[in-house]
Amino acid sequence: MSAFTSKCLTLMFVAVSMIADAAAQENPMQFLSRANAKTARAASLKNKWDGPVDGPRLVKGKKIVLIAQDLRDAGVLAILNNMREAGAAGAWEVLFIDCRGNCSTGAGLIKQAIDMKANGIVLVGVDVATQAKGLPLAVDAHIPVVGWHASGKTGASDGLFTNIGTQPKEAGQIAAMATIADSNGKAGIVVLTDNTNPYLAQRAAGITEVIKQCESCRLLSVEDVPLFDSPARVRQTIENAAKKHGSKWTHVIAVNDFYFDFLENPQIAAVFGQNKVSGVSAGDGSANAYKRIKAGAVQVGTVPEPLALHAWQLVDELNRAFNNQQPSGYHAQPHLTTSQNISYDGGNRLTFDPSNDYKATYKRIWGH
Repeated sequence: MSAFTSKCLTLMFVAVSMIADAAAQENPMQFLSRANAKTARAASLKNKWDGPVDGPRLVKGKKIVLIAQDLRDAGVLAILNNMREAGAAGAWEVLFIDCRGNCSTGAGLIKQAIDMKANGIVLVGVDVATQAKGLPLAVDAHIPVVGWHASGKTGASDGLFTNIGTQPKEAGQIAAMATIADSNGKAGIVVLTDNTNPYLAQRAAGITEVIKQCESCRLLSVEDVPLFDSPARVRQTIENAAKKHGSKWTHVIAVNDFYFDFLENPQIAAVFGQNKVSGVSAGDGSANAYKRIKAGAVQVGTVPEPLALHAWQLVDELNRAFNNQQPSGYHAQPHLTTSQNISYDGGNRLTFDPSNDYKATYKRIWGH
């Protein structure tokens, strides 16, 4: 191939790439209209049950062991507490192993759960890939393993009977759409993510995908800060971003509410105060997040997980496994909480708890 031909091909490739990028972006007014419509749908009342309507009766007396990524995370703790409530219908015992943010690889954790005489195991916020060596032990012991935020995929995959959670990429897209709508299509955005967790990485992918489609928005930077890293690192990241981007920085999108807990530090809050930055989280809908949204603080929205509903679903999915049935295939639709709708669907209790009567429905399915 001649140098001239090579150069022409390179120019053609660049031109095609530029055309593709342009095609990916919409007219700013059209994009803003679509963002407003999507966020309005996500913010609507969740008062109609769209999950399973039948299934096996609840088996009695099972012991379930949760391998928890970190019980300091409000979402992880809520799964534990609500699984205990749901499991009480069958006199289930729900125990836990708390990794404190550092779940080891190898077979050790699943072996520990098996040694605790578990009938079922739940990976809560734990990357299933890190437990690949332990999964065969559970298979050999005929112990089903389900996940909550244990993979970037929902449903039966990666050796799990099923993995539960709002579709992570869609949650990220909604957070980005809400941010763009809040800015009237003129946001300068910094994204805070944790690429050590595939579920959170998928949220970040959804966020950045939408921002890049917004012609009048700017994706200033994507900051990879492990979720449970020290407040000092979060503070340094924010200060560096403020110095680098200045007044161009108008919004922050985080893959988890927990980042905003760090951002409440007075010194970090002062940086935001100077820049008048506002933020939206792609999950999970902690009590602290609801308080911030109510107070009109930096955080103006969250895409919360229906944590109690997910916990009841985990019990239902395990029960299906115990009865040699297929998983339900149910995935709760994503929701957006802002100051406009925070009083509904559990918001008065500082949580997202859909008013679709899911507890009564699951009890009916289980024969209670």
